[in-house]
Amino acid sequence: MFRQTSPALSLFPRPLPPGVINTGAYGKNMGLQEKLSILAGASKYDICSTAGTRKTPWGNVCHSYTPDGRCVSLFKILQTNVCNMECMYCVNPVARRKASFSPEEMARVFFSLYRQNVVDGLFLSSGIPGDPEDAMENTLETVGLLRKKHGFRGYIHLKILPGATLDQIRRGAEMADRLSVNMEAPSGTHLSEIAPQKDFKNDILLRQRWIYEVIGVKKRNGHREVGRVGGGGVVSGGQTTQLVVGASDETDREILSQVYYAVRYRRMRRVYFSPFTPIPGTGLEKHPPAPRWRARRLYQVEHLIRLYGYEKRELLPLFEGGDMLPDVDPKVLLAMKTFDGPVDINEADYSTLIRVPGIGPRTARRILALRENGGRVRSMRELQNMGCVVKRARPFVLLPGRNYQAALDRWAT
Repeated sequence: MFRQTSPALSLFPRPLPPGVINTGAYGKNMGLQEKLSILAGASKYDICSTAGTRKTPWGNVCHSYTPDGRCVSLFKILQTNVCNMECMYCVNPVARRKASFSPEEMARVFFSLYRQNVVDGLFLSSGIPGDPEDAMENTLETVGLLRKKHGFRGYIHLKILPGATLDQIRRGAEMADRLSVNMEAPSGTHLSEIAPQKDFKNDILLRQRWIYEVIGVKKRNGHREVGRVGGGGVVSGGQTTQLVVGASDETDREILSQVYYAVRYRRMRRVYFSPFTPIPGTGLEKHPPAPRWRARRLYQVEHLIRLYGYEKRELLPLFEGGDMLPDVDPKVLLAMKTFDGPVDINEADYSTLIRVPGIGPRTARRILALRENGGRVRSMRELQNMGCVVKRARPFVLLPGRNYQAALDRWAT
């Protein structure tokens, strides 16, 4: 639906007006454009989509998918970059320029961009300048103003801060489509090395459990907010989390053990991995950066756990060479180590089909539907038309009248 643009709220394409001034201690003499630059720039380390983030004249915008499959452009920003947490991987404690938005400013700025079709939704986080409850209250007030005062019914991803109360999480769940608490590290020992003021069990795991329980209660009670279009219901996007990869010398085995628990027992919708990059002035400025491919392999294994249903014991062959993942496709490596031979596409069950490289859940269901109607897959072309990536699947599948022994020989060696 076309959103009518009000000239009084227009922020694009003309330069942002300097008239909006923060009433807080930080940035009170800054123009709107400058504060947007600072707070949107500080949000780049929070991940809400694997599609990446693009810089725009008004801040960072990333693309994410709602539970009903729609792609939305999210405006990523912090309420404030003032933070008394001394996390050694984070830019906020050492940032030279500090700024804050009051809830009224933040709601007004975002809604202006939304009305101009610049963005579809909001990803809102914050530094913790004092009491975590106060910082959380500011972001909740921003979201409340958007929902109730401005009538915004679109998608909102709200960060739950360490130290937020159960009541604040409940209120956030009433208004947001997705909630998240950054895990940052796979254990309390590793977290204490990079964020000594955070308690892994109480600040992270307990808040994640609260989110899981709040979402479950609301779903069991059939709670729905009339008029919401963000995702079809309260916290319809579930919860997500993020780990910093390579900051505390953790192993991939440790990371994936925590990921498995989060996905299986806290129903985590996504786990994001941020490769560590040293920031000048922080406690880890001399620590080596994590290679990008490491995060990519962790994402692939997380997909195998969350989307393909791999059990923890099935992942053990990935660590035969040690506690770190090799830089190879994990699904291909597992197939090479566990398959006794090629998989007969016209005989295998669903669980076996989705373990073939190049075949995902949708393709596996299409194969089974064809077989239930009396059909058979007879060629690689048919398999490709069903969504299979045949280049990856070819060495591992068996089709009528086809001999892929040469490919199998290459695979075995």
